[in-house]
Amino acid sequence: MKILVVGGAGYIGSVCAELLLDQGHGVTIFDNLSEGHRRALDPRAEFVEGDLVDQQLIEKILAKQQPDAVMHFAANALVGESMQNPSKYFRNNIANGLNLLDAMITAGVEKIIFSSTCAIFGPPERVPIDEAMTPRPINPYGESKLAFEKILRWYGEIHGLKFVSLRYFNAAGASAKFGEDHRVETHLIPNILKVALGQKPNVEIFGTDYETPDGTCIRDYIHIVDLARAHILALSATRGDFYNLGTGGGASVRDVIDSCSKITGRNIDIVEKPRRPGDPPRLIASSEKIKRELGWQPQFQSLDAIIESAWKWHQKFPRGYED
Repeated sequence: MKILVVGGAGYIGSVCAELLLDQGHGVTIFDNLSEGHRRALDPRAEFVEGDLVDQQLIEKILAKQQPDAVMHFAANALVGESMQNPSKYFRNNIANGLNLLDAMITAGVEKIIFSSTCAIFGPPERVPIDEAMTPRPINPYGESKLAFEKILRWYGEIHGLKFVSLRYFNAAGASAKFGEDHRVETHLIPNILKVALGQKPNVEIFGTDYETPDGTCIRDYIHIVDLARAHILALSATRGDFYNLGTGGGASVRDVIDSCSKITGRNIDIVEKPRRPGDPPRLIASSEKIKRELGWQPQFQSLDAIIESAWKWHQKFPRGYED
């Protein structure tokens, strides 16, 4: 197939592009490089630098390439920033996403795989979180993703657009080539590994008094390669649908720190801080629907295996792609 990967220079998009190319698909990457990196571009892919704010450009690319499907990863994704600058999140994640959809309709491209998030759910009423749970986002980031999911459903009904929306939990790990390098790093595993590399003095634990076995928050970590495999499987879906993606297990903040210390062989200094507002004690996914309907099975169930892959990449790129 021919796939246009929008946001293919970012963390998840780069690994998806890599796996698509490994499987023999043709890939064009479209990215404005505001969050992505040139060194995260797979050299086998064609690259077009551009921004979804430019609807005419995306129409031109779609008309020229005539891809079989689009994978859409181009979003702002910092929860804290979305609380400070909601306009940025609604403009990019919704308005610019609409530019992409309208360009697809104009060019006759009928399928999109959308990168969504567990942030659409907000604090869960139960765990594991399945697709039947009522979405209740508590920040503009989650709200923007939920709004776009609703738009996808209407475009499916009105324009016949075939879509799959994948709601990730905590993406982690690396492939042999590509890994996690955000200009503003908020994710736990890379921040712990920065301590192991001597780039940060300590890692912060926000809240040690949750109703969990060790008092710290529990999250569902999913390997980036398993995420990419889910996107490729979603290309075969025959109807519009929404799927939650995680391993169904959970690891606490202390579990992750202990695993990082074991894998790296280095001491990780900790600073305990008060809870952050809005952090639920547990976020764990039910991925039974995508397993049942698309045959997805995570290959990396072990937290140690996920962290080991990340550590190998960070040792190779200790200062990230800009090194």
